[in-house]
Amino acid sequence: MMPRLVDRIALGDLTEIYPPDLVDVVVTKAGVQQDRVRLLPSRLMVYFLLGKALFSPAPYREVLRTLAEADRHSQQGWDGWHVPDKAAIFRARQRLGVEPFRQLLAQVGSGVATQATPGAFWRTWHLMVLDGTTVEVADTVANDKELGRPGPTRGHNPAGYPQARLMALIESGTHAVIDAEIGSFATSEHTLAQALIPSLRPGMLVLVDQGLPSVQLIKQVAATGAQLVARVNPRWKLTPQQVLADGSWIATVRTGRRGPHRERDAVRVRALEYVLDDPGRDAREHYRLITTIRDADTAPAAQLGALYHERWEAETTLAEWKSIQIGARHVLTSKSPELVAQEIYAHLAVYTGVRRLMHRVATQGGAVLDPDRLSFGAAVRAVRRSVTAGAFPPGAARR
Repeated sequence: MMPRLVDRIALGDLTEIYPPDLVDVVVTKAGVQQDRVRLLPSRLMVYFLLGKALFSPAPYREVLRTLAEADRHSQQGWDGWHVPDKAAIFRARQRLGVEPFRQLLAQVGSGVATQATPGAFWRTWHLMVLDGTTVEVADTVANDKELGRPGPTRGHNPAGYPQARLMALIESGTHAVIDAEIGSFATSEHTLAQALIPSLRPGMLVLVDQGLPSVQLIKQVAATGAQLVARVNPRWKLTPQQVLADGSWIATVRTGRRGPHRERDAVRVRALEYVLDDPGRDAREHYRLITTIRDADTAPAAQLGALYHERWEAETTLAEWKSIQIGARHVLTSKSPELVAQEIYAHLAVYTGVRRLMHRVATQGGAVLDPDRLSFGAAVRAVRRSVTAGAFPPGAARR
């Protein structure tokens, strides 16, 4: 009874992105496959948590009912199966853990864009953005203790919910999340960004906002073969050592610490400064960028200044992920830090899965559209309808 039931559980169009074979691989790799059949086996739980993210903020049991109802055209395999209670679902989530969802994101987030994708490449470089945000989570003792929350203001006690801090590596052209790292509210974005360095590859160009750059981060990015363009605080000392034809200059940046290793840790960068020609902005606000691309002919300063503002797409990505998919003002319901991470990675996997479907629509056929012209909200609604309209058998091709 159960194997036939589990084999038919699906997520509509998202099943093309997360087919059962892939789910089984990540479950096995994470070491949470099961030797015996349960009411909530691992594959079903993966699809359930992806479904919960897709239909957020629907309750646990309602999501399971929705997945079951999608297969209402066939009664085979459903005899004797019932929607488990919340306690059973909670235990199944604990057994599954977070690792399968990290691996799903890593599998699906990589390699979304092609050279033909508008906005995904600049010259020869694959554009990426590092950006962070915070996510409110359930107010439990465990979450408060391990994740923390914003401190008191104006002498009051800490207000609001506990929060997890998130740093994401985002593909600029498609908004797909390539990788992400989650920490406590007190964890610095710089620390989380360093944890994402192994996901960088030669040929990538990473755009970074001020607050993240450091000598250590610059050297770590360069060591991967990727390039960096970052906005830096005006207080950074960038003494010109060589002024280039486009107005940019070569400078050496050092750590703030004193000692014999200060020069060893120094790194040479190219710097440029500009003011946005925008009537709505303060003309006194200067943008200062540094880059590891020291050749002005390869990357002219004026073009780098215009390119840098693609970084704002990451803010759009994280904002729509939180407001449209998770739900505006919705607090994640997981009651422990591990399940918070599981829920966040499931949300990111669904977001990136939807983005892959949007990229497919934008680039199929003769005319290639910029994926930015498609509505993420409309895409989410379409994917939800594809589930409730009746799931197709996993692994089968759409006709």
